[in-house]
Amino acid sequence: MEIQTFDLMAAAPGVRHQLQVLRFGTGGPKATIQAALHADEVPGVLVVHALRERLAALEAAGQLTGQVQLLPCANPLGLAQHLHGQHHGRFDLRDGVNFNRDHPELAAAAASRLEGRLEGELGDDAQRNRALVCSALVHAAQALTATHPAQDLKRRLLQLAVDSDVVLDLHCDGEAALHLYALTPQEPLARELGALLGARAVLLATESGDSPFDEACSRPWLLLQQRFAGHPLPLGCFSATVELRGEADTSHALAAQDAEAIIQFLMRRGIVAGTPAPLPALRCEPTPLAGSEPIIAPRAGVVVYHRAPGETVQAGDAIADLVDAVDGTREVLTARTSGVLYARSASRWATPGKRLGKVAGSVATRSGRLLSP
Repeated sequence: MEIQTFDLMAAAPGVRHQLQVLRFGTGGPKATIQAALHADEVPGVLVVHALRERLAALEAAGQLTGQVQLLPCANPLGLAQHLHGQHHGRFDLRDGVNFNRDHPELAAAAASRLEGRLEGELGDDAQRNRALVCSALVHAAQALTATHPAQDLKRRLLQLAVDSDVVLDLHCDGEAALHLYALTPQEPLARELGALLGARAVLLATESGDSPFDEACSRPWLLLQQRFAGHPLPLGCFSATVELRGEADTSHALAAQDAEAIIQFLMRRGIVAGTPAPLPALRCEPTPLAGSEPIIAPRAGVVVYHRAPGETVQAGDAIADLVDAVDGTREVLTARTSGVLYARSASRWATPGKRLGKVAGSVATRSGRLLSP
């Protein structure tokens, strides 16, 4: 194992934040797995350390046929954000921007480089084209600049991951069943990963909006594939956001279970040697992210849930009661679509407009920005 540490841009004199990367193996296909980009979502941190132990043993046994880099704490800025005893790791306190939004978009810069210098070399060899496009993406990432620490963090994370064949960004929700997000054209790999992890929802989109980290890694390949349609080009990076259940689902047992599922996925990608175990049945059918229905609080009140994460609900089913704190009146909030209630808020106090739950419906009903704020 190799450990590399990067210093991030300092926010003030005397302040220092470092990004640590653990590397295993050399050569071959590459995977990047990171945790706690939303720094208050910590189940992934345990999963990464369970992976660290497994990968160290595999490396010592000569069982790595590719390379894996782990980032146990992908957001040291957010890890340091505490206000009045509460951890605030989702949004940068400097400007309120979500740490998992507004990641750099590399397709345009890579296309410019390909058109200006390399397009004449693109041909009928898909793997050679893949190598040329990967080189252009790496060059575009290395050219990124930053004007503040959060931007510097996003720049560095993308530079580390942009040449990866597999990128897994580990998150969690308030209270949730395990679910994941991926690109629609990569549904077969999303199904495979979801089956191994026991996902109850696999949510697909060609663009979810606001450039989350996973799409900053995978979507440039889709855009460049479309732009250079005259040349065969595979989607060179499979990237997914994996939501590891809820905030309280943090245990060594679950971490070991999830780490083993990820090892099996890496084995199927040719990064870990060995014969993978039979693929379990997928516990859900993938659905469009645009079909995910948010259950919205119309006003403030106390939340009393009727349904738990992972349950299948029908349109019209009661999801929660919203109880007025002053007069005690109840308003029943119902699902408008049928599907799996895959996540709900961990807070039992609602403010107007708050998302209290999310139902994975099979019919696309939304457009534009599809993710939670």
